[in-house]
Amino acid sequence: MSDFASTYVLPGREPVIGYATAAKSGDTVTAWINGTVVTVKAARDLSISQNDVLLIVRTGLFWVAVQRLGTAAVPPPLNNGASPDPTPAVTTGTSVFGPVETRSYRNGSWRTDNDDVYQGSYGGAGNHTGSAFYGSGPRSLAGATVLAARIAVRRKNGGGFTAPQATTMRLVTEATRPGGAPTLTSSTAGPNLGWGQADNVFAVPASWAQSMVDGTAGGLGFFTGTGSPYVIFDGRGAYGPAFTLTIDWQRG
Repeated sequence: MSDFASTYVLPGREPVIGYATAAKSGDTVTAWINGTVVTVKAARDLSISQNDVLLIVRTGLFWVAVQRLGTAAVPPPLNNGASPDPTPAVTTGTSVFGPVETRSYRNGSWRTDNDDVYQGSYGGAGNHTGSAFYGSGPRSLAGATVLAARIAVRRKNGGGFTAPQATTMRLVTEATRPGGAPTLTSSTAGPNLGWGQADNVFAVPASWAQSMVDGTAGGLGFFTGTGSPYVIFDGRGAYGPAFTLTIDWQRG
């Protein structure tokens, strides 16, 4: 009669030690095995409570807890048997970025007589591209998802018609004023304000602010190819909150 001395356990089929993370339920039990919580079958007549030390063997397609070991229940070595939280913490916040510069470009150069943000042409003096540049500020949120964004803006009490006028807002690639004309990309409707009117929560497309956070864009502009309507927005020198960008963001 064989004494099984020459019988070997195949690799991967060796018995393992586990720790029950809960009482047996039906014919299964959850067990902590080498840092992972798994569900295993349980022997029919085996009574299992939380933190019982279990001998677990492989049979066919299943792992089976066949015996309790030791004289008392023992918590698992790490994390008390709890599986890691599969959902990472979500952090939300609001960040405010003032422009590093506001300025307007026309006739091949940047205006130096003021830092207001112009759109359009008046009296044939040249079509403006007004801009607000945000430098590296929004890049401090790299990796975050932008939920919403808005700017503070005030129309100057002068220039063009006194009634509210439609403006065209553009996304600007550069984060600081370039030597030549700014690079304009996306377009959307801008603030529609009369002389002296302000809107400190004018919505900016979240995707635009995301581009600034990701480093593929750096500012906002105002431009219409027809040069009309002619509108002036106060720059930083005339209005403290001018073009302040507020971004609501999320991480995780």
